[in-house]
Amino acid sequence: MIDLDPRHDRIAAPLGEALGSVATIFEGQIRSEYPAVADLCTHVARYRGKMLRPTLTLLSGVAARGGDVTVLESHDLQRLAAVVEMIHMATLVHDDVLDEADDRRGGSTVNSLRGNETAVMLGDYLISNAFHLAASIGDADLTERLGRVTNTLCEGELVQLHHRDDLGLDFQTYLEIIRRKTAVLVGACGRLGGRVAGGEEATCEALGEFGERLGIAFQVVDDILDLEGDLETVGKTVGLDLRKGKLTLPMILLLDGSDASVFVDAVESFRSGDSTGLLKMLRESDAIDRARAFAVEQVEAAIVSINGFDLGDSQDLLRDLAAAVVERNH
Repeated sequence: MIDLDPRHDRIAAPLGEALGSVATIFEGQIRSEYPAVADLCTHVARYRGKMLRPTLTLLSGVAARGGDVTVLESHDLQRLAAVVEMIHMATLVHDDVLDEADDRRGGSTVNSLRGNETAVMLGDYLISNAFHLAASIGDADLTERLGRVTNTLCEGELVQLHHRDDLGLDFQTYLEIIRRKTAVLVGACGRLGGRVAGGEEATCEALGEFGERLGIAFQVVDDILDLEGDLETVGKTVGLDLRKGKLTLPMILLLDGSDASVFVDAVESFRSGDSTGLLKMLRESDAIDRARAFAVEQVEAAIVSINGFDLGDSQDLLRDLAAAVVERNH
């Protein structure tokens, strides 16, 4: 789970308890009477990691009510937090199939253990359970909004697949891909968390913008870690973007800002799969630093988006959450 500053214990303590309830709801929803399915669900539950999305969902509910922590007791808000994590978990399982990844959260991926067919069906099982749980909240509009979000997530992945090995991928297209495949779900955590808690529309929209900017920053940092991180620290297979022909922001910036000789060398290294040589070029340029600076800009814009709203002392926690996104190493 996200490490929360003890200075904010008035919110952090009940938030931690609520996240425990979210985990219980999550596990109860995907529980199966069939041992083969139950074993897979136990395995995939380890993917929960820092629970950024349910944390933002719950915290947005508190913020939308001006810092009222009693909203954390809301079963609807807790169920929504479990739903968004379930959707996120399904995307991880499917991503591992697409990327042929072997490791996640320090353990083997489902596809490496049981094959692609099982992993695809498990991802579908998680999505199905997410919408089953969402329906129990009893808000058809909320379920429709979540459906729109999952449609957009799939679109983002399909567009990224279309642009594999595309050395002409530009910054704006990359930004739209990561907005769709990652940021819209994080944005929904803020927007829908505030909505379920009964927040005003303008406040919910601001929390949605906060989440979307945070999601963009998160994905850029994730792309950087895939280039220069290691399995032990990051907790999942790294180097997959280059191996699968995905251009991410550091590579786009390298190609866009390099002279002719570096450009040719970078293209040859990319096409030949020379990740060591390419990483050397990225480090010798300022491409990684510029990518990280862009992530910081997105976090700063996220914080600006919630200024001027009465969020109580939850605003400080939201700022801390935003800062943690760009400071992480896994």
